[in-house]
Amino acid sequence: MRRSPRRLLGLLASAAVAFSLFSAAPTAGAAETAAAAPASTLSTSTPVVFVHGYTGNASNWVTAKSVFQLNGWSSSKLFTYDYNSYGNNISNAQGLATFVNNVKSQTGASKVAIVNHSMGGLVSQYYLKVLGGNTSVSHLASIAGANHGTTYASACLIYTTCQQMYPGSSFIGQITSGDETPGDTKYATWYSACDGIILPYTSTKLNGATNNNVACQTHIGYLTDTITLGQIARFVAS
Repeated sequence: MRRSPRRLLGLLASAAVAFSLFSAAPTAGAAETAAAAPASTLSTSTPVVFVHGYTGNASNWVTAKSVFQLNGWSSSKLFTYDYNSYGNNISNAQGLATFVNNVKSQTGASKVAIVNHSMGGLVSQYYLKVLGGNTSVSHLASIAGANHGTTYASACLIYTTCQQMYPGSSFIGQITSGDETPGDTKYATWYSACDGIILPYTSTKLNGATNNNVACQTHIGYLTDTITLGQIARFVAS
């Protein structure tokens, strides 16, 4: 099977929420009930930094931000970190470190929560483990994170980020050796056999984390899955 690398990039893109065939979002009524929780039961003062996946951008998090606001967050506490999908995930993680420090300075918070998707898991894990960012992160929620790599990255190995995302890479080795959930940070993951992009789908799981097996959700479908996003909001508020 030969497809151009540029076309294959779209298959990993977190920006593809418009591709309705990938979406398994619940009905509006059920979603609204599941996503919203009484604000009085939640601690929502911690700023949240959303980290997109391969070829994604801030627009991927429109639904997630709405769900977090339904669960009590102010829009001023919700931030999106954009990085270069075709560069190097070490540089992307260093950029995340700078971004988190800026959020802390702007909000006066001592820690932030991080919610990532897909390759954003690699960026986040490198920041928390290798760069010591766990001391600045209260919660880490990884949605279909490529935390142990994905063989699907073979479609774009012309890019360093995809080489780093392939199972067995030295980058994967750095973030998975020893303690996968360092520090006092609370870690949780969401993964599904229906993912289709994270191969094997269990790659998302982290030793020491609360690993949530979603019955059936596609890789892109998570971005509009308000039930799962509601669970994540309540985890971050715990």
